[in-house]
Amino acid sequence: MSEVATPPSTSNWPMGFDSAPALLLVDDEANILQSLRRMLRPLGYAVRLANDGPEALAMMAEAPADLIISDMRMPGMNGATLLAEVRRQWPQTVRVLLTGYADMQSTISAVNEGGIYRYVTKPWQEDELLQVIRQGVELRGLARERERLQALTEAQNAELRSLNQTLEARVVERTGELQSANQELVLAQEKLKKSLFTTIQVFSNLLELRAPHLAGHSRRVAEAGRRIALKLGLAAHEAQEVMVGGLLHDIGKIGLPDAVMSVPVSKMSGDMLGSMRKHAANGALALTPLPHLRNVAAMIKSHHERFDGQGYPDGLTGLSIPQGARILAVANDYDAAQIGTLFGRRLTVEEAREHLIAGRGSRYDPEVVDAFLGLAGKSPQPAERCLRMSELEPGMVLARDILSREGLLLLAADYVIDELLARQFHEHAERDEDLSVWIRTEK
Repeated sequence: MSEVATPPSTSNWPMGFDSAPALLLVDDEANILQSLRRMLRPLGYAVRLANDGPEALAMMAEAPADLIISDMRMPGMNGATLLAEVRRQWPQTVRVLLTGYADMQSTISAVNEGGIYRYVTKPWQEDELLQVIRQGVELRGLARERERLQALTEAQNAELRSLNQTLEARVVERTGELQSANQELVLAQEKLKKSLFTTIQVFSNLLELRAPHLAGHSRRVAEAGRRIALKLGLAAHEAQEVMVGGLLHDIGKIGLPDAVMSVPVSKMSGDMLGSMRKHAANGALALTPLPHLRNVAAMIKSHHERFDGQGYPDGLTGLSIPQGARILAVANDYDAAQIGTLFGRRLTVEEAREHLIAGRGSRYDPEVVDAFLGLAGKSPQPAERCLRMSELEPGMVLARDILSREGLLLLAADYVIDELLARQFHEHAERDEDLSVWIRTEK
């Protein structure tokens, strides 16, 4: 026999309950069950009644109770055995035993074997029993809340682990995307640098269109300046700036009259010399709109200053002259002396060296002269080989500049040959002369 008391509507359940706590009352005496049910009805618990142990176990199997109260003495299965079995199958259920004084020894065994929460002696005091039930229900509520929180924590931890795994995968994916984008950016910047450098080399050739006798002068000054800079311990980017300064150091001469361009400096009249001395400042002024060439502009402006302060345009002395300008002064005059633009005749290599030595400490920075003299004849030989134009393929890198018959730059060293350019080379080789081209090779 079983009954379920209908609980009144209430929202005052202990923590852990969102509905009426379930109680199971077990006793073989119907009047005791009815008495317990009447006592509990005002409290709103969901109460079920069982007349013996097997019936109680069947009800538990159908729907476990939060708290079970069982009489000790019942035929067949006594209360101690029942609660021990409940403990085995439903350990979360709070277990209370009703017992008489004569059953004290059995009660102690039940407490030990059945894990009894509390035992209440018959006849019970109503307030005492209600207090035991309230505390037992609260205990079960706390356990249910702990179970809920534990389940929630485990679920959140599982979700967090999943999110972490997803996040790690996304981080790896995003990192790969960023690395790929960065590589593309680096390649684009490198290509832009090469294009800019080629443009600078082309600009440096503009002067040679007007003065064929200067063919190759700027490139030789640029290379000598770069080598001196590295010998002096300048950083790679600083040496690169000196090289660019060498390529553009005479850009201000574009506006000079032809008559001035054709006369060696040592034979110029006063008016000619006055015009010539403006080219350094004019060249620097032409580069003013290009912020990234600010240091190069300073070198160009001061590359005709003298170490003793007798140069132009500002009469700077010693170390107040930009280091790049002091380097270009040596590289420029060394080459100019040999091509005949500095004196009335072309000097030999040895005579040009003697000119630098004579000007050491007066015209030129002694440290720069010594560095240059220490480099003489020690230019490193890059790994390169000569091919015919018809043999060129995309991806090959030029080892040397390609010049026209007039000495003008057509393609600069380090230029990477693409498919279009390779096809143009092949067409030129078929149509005209199959010229030689130097390309870089692996050492």
